[in-house]
Amino acid sequence: MADAGLIALSAGIAVGITGMASAWAEKEIGSAAIGAMAENEKLFGKGLILTVIPETIVIFGMVVAILLWLNM
Repeated sequence: MADAGLIALSAGIAVGITGMASAWAEKEIGSAAIGAMAENEKLFGKGLILTVIPETIVIFGMVVAILLWLNM
């Protein structure tokens, strides 16, 4: 029973830390993209793509959490 609790805790940590890391990365990339777009409006597409890329980190964290959950 204790193993199930540790697996659940590990899954929560995997999603939580990747979520916080993604938020921090989006903040940094987003502010830089806004600054670049203020100077050159043609950079909107690149800024949008670069802002979305950190979301893949959360998807990887969710995959790890699901794999841990399936092994309970």
